[in-house]
Amino acid sequence: MAGGRQARRDYLCAVVARIKSAVGRGAKVGHAGTLDPMATGVLPVAIGEATKTVAFMMDAPKRYRFGVRWGEQRDTDDAEGTVIETSQSRPAGSTVANVLPRFIGRIEQVPPAYSALKVGGERAYALARQGRPPQLAPRTVHVMSLTLTKADDDGAAFVVECGKGTYVRALARDIARAAGTVGHVSWLHRAAVGPFAEEDAKPLDKLVALGHSLALAESLLPVDAALADIPALPLTAREADRLRHGQPVPAHGAAPGRVRAIAGSRLVALAEVGAGQARPVRVFNM
Repeated sequence: MAGGRQARRDYLCAVVARIKSAVGRGAKVGHAGTLDPMATGVLPVAIGEATKTVAFMMDAPKRYRFGVRWGEQRDTDDAEGTVIETSQSRPAGSTVANVLPRFIGRIEQVPPAYSALKVGGERAYALARQGRPPQLAPRTVHVMSLTLTKADDDGAAFVVECGKGTYVRALARDIARAAGTVGHVSWLHRAAVGPFAEEDAKPLDKLVALGHSLALAESLLPVDAALADIPALPLTAREADRLRHGQPVPAHGAAPGRVRAIAGSRLVALAEVGAGQARPVRVFNM
């Protein structure tokens, strides 16, 4: 399992390196979040000024499809781990469906011992690998929706939309317990991160093959695509200039909270509205 996690980190670094090579060594490239070692699916990658949106993309809700195999709990809560408990119980689909409402909304969840959370300055998975799995405290996560899509004697499949910090492996473990058995994630696929869905994703090899070309540039989404869910605040040219220089501008009736400040069709900044004013949080040099 530890090797799987290191391989995943190495793979993500390789993704960034390959895209840097394609767009030019001097370009800034970043990715929005990681994936579990056995997971597949969407990985948003930002280039240039878009790297300033990475922190906001990491906070975006995510949608996963995943499978749970009944009858075996594993130390990693997925198929790459060692079996630590078994059960002969195989819940009916109706039983599984009936427990799902417990896992929707703001719920308490204990993260897997094999996770990247830090305990006393060390990663939890490093302690677990040393035979000292930490007792992690429960934390509140947000599950917006959870749907059972398939169920049989061997396991079940689900679709979940969840907020930042939610562990699908922990969700699978807890669903199995609630249904009267034990279980682990048998497969995991990330279908969307915020506004970025798999049907719009580009295969890495295809992007790299385009090289530093107009075709590559035309295949990329605009910088503000990552911020599409944030309300827009139209500004005059003078207001935009003030905001770029760190000065507050009138909020023009915008509700308190985060806004996407624009001048014409150009993204100016992410700003925070309060007391009738918008103050810059992140300025874009477009």
